[in-house]
Amino acid sequence: METNWTLDPIYKGIDDAEFLRDLGDFPAKVEALNSWARENLTGTPCAEVCEEYINRKNALEYYSTIGIYLQLGLSVDTENAALQRLMDKYEGIAALCAVHEALFLQWIKGCGDFSFIQKSDTLKQHEFFIREQAQLATHTLSPDKELIISRLKTTGSTAWQKLWEQASSTADVEYNGEVLTLSQIRALADNSDPDVRKNAYLAELAAYPRFESAAAFAMNGIKGEVLTTSEMRGYDSALDEVLLQSRIDRKILDALLDAVNESLPAFRRYFDKKAEVLGDKNGLEFCDIFAPINDACINYTLDGAKQAVLDAFYGFDRELGAFAENEFAQKRLDLLPKKGKVGGAFSEAVHGRKQGRYLINFTGSFNDAVTIAHELGHGYHSHLLFENSFLNSDYPMPIAETASTLCENIFINHAMTLADEKQQIYILETDIQGAAQTLVDIYSRFLFEDRVFELRREGSLSARELCDIMTDAQKRTYGRLGSYHPYMWACKPHYYDADYNYYNFPYAFGMLLSKGLYAKYLRDREGFMPMYNKMLAATGSMKLADVAGLAGIDLYSRDFWLSGVKLITQDIDRLIKML
Repeated sequence: METNWTLDPIYKGIDDAEFLRDLGDFPAKVEALNSWARENLTGTPCAEVCEEYINRKNALEYYSTIGIYLQLGLSVDTENAALQRLMDKYEGIAALCAVHEALFLQWIKGCGDFSFIQKSDTLKQHEFFIREQAQLATHTLSPDKELIISRLKTTGSTAWQKLWEQASSTADVEYNGEVLTLSQIRALADNSDPDVRKNAYLAELAAYPRFESAAAFAMNGIKGEVLTTSEMRGYDSALDEVLLQSRIDRKILDALLDAVNESLPAFRRYFDKKAEVLGDKNGLEFCDIFAPINDACINYTLDGAKQAVLDAFYGFDRELGAFAENEFAQKRLDLLPKKGKVGGAFSEAVHGRKQGRYLINFTGSFNDAVTIAHELGHGYHSHLLFENSFLNSDYPMPIAETASTLCENIFINHAMTLADEKQQIYILETDIQGAAQTLVDIYSRFLFEDRVFELRREGSLSARELCDIMTDAQKRTYGRLGSYHPYMWACKPHYYDADYNYYNFPYAFGMLLSKGLYAKYLRDREGFMPMYNKMLAATGSMKLADVAGLAGIDLYSRDFWLSGVKLITQDIDRLIKML
């Protein structure tokens, strides 16, 4: 089985004639749209000009393929200097898009009742985009200022992000006479041997001081930039900016976080029971959070994991299974950890080529197979949006984690049907373990980031202060543990992307929404997929409350979120009885 993805269907290399042509054409295409915008985006908004802008913008978005291609290459080879130079060049050109984007926002802000939208089929198809842009326009600076921010970002937050990526992906971790990467050492967290887990945890913690200063400087630089730009644009906070971009509001977030808080006592019962089973006398040790609960560990070869995912997906829906099988066949997954490859996992949609790519760091565990299902869930979501225009295919963070989490549920529930009693305990505990990460740990990361933004207003934070903030956040969510992980801020990529602040609560959003969707599937198996596909296809052109409404779900209802928590609590109580 091929373990490296192929990027050739995107471009055959940086010397490929098509790549060189597109990169060469990109500056002129951006300047052409900027010039057109300066000449035409004046006066009262009208149908003809708005339609022309949308058509031109959709066409220009094709060139985002260049940046995605380079980023994919760098994600598996972070020290590739040639790719990095080209990425710098691409980002410098892409930053100039701020001109026409700001001009359009300034122009559309002056529209009246949007009645001109009804004069064109193109405008009708992009009505949500137009109205959303008008709302965002109230938080947009003049085109000159937006251009300055965009260009400075390439040597500001983007550069800090690259520093963190390089430092974390190449950090050496000394373990048992070997030198491992952070991804490799963190993969030992679910090893069945308690000494391996503990020693790996200690080796991991010992590695962070080697790059903690770089990570802290990157964190301060990125969060400081976000605070500055969000304030300049008139937001009360970085969180308010994220909520607007996420197409939800504070009431929805508060309802979600209230439900997460309600779940904490049940999870603490689970942590205490797991500590008892493992013999952790002072409370569950952090190195044992991912420990197997019994000796019925389920491990996979790569071929075995692939087949298990396909069997689960085909058992749920033939279209979903066929989609996943095609992604494997087209060599779109990069599966194994290696030096220079970023940690974690992600899915990337290449809209210009109507295909996806999936980065995995597979080590053979059950959780790794779950991760493959998760990332392919992202891909299926993007697949349903490929027929939409670029401007109607951009969906916000919270809904991004719904399809992926539903696919986790599909895989886990299928695995349960094949398992004996001991394996069912293992799978059920693994599922609860994942829920703990998505609700408890994610909530700690939300509290951490919220506190960092609050304190960063007063000045830079040292690595030690960041460790203290993280530990405090973990105590508030996990409760009493035998130990904590103070460096969780230094190994999570979401903190280091200025475009994705608070990329934590979307996981909780996605998990609890997916629980509600799965319950609907159990009630109406035949009618579920048409409704689900329609819902996912609408995520690029609706507010999330309206998207959920297509499935009969009220996101403002605290009771809805608690219904998902109730399902998890029932599983926790069931596990405790089984143990």
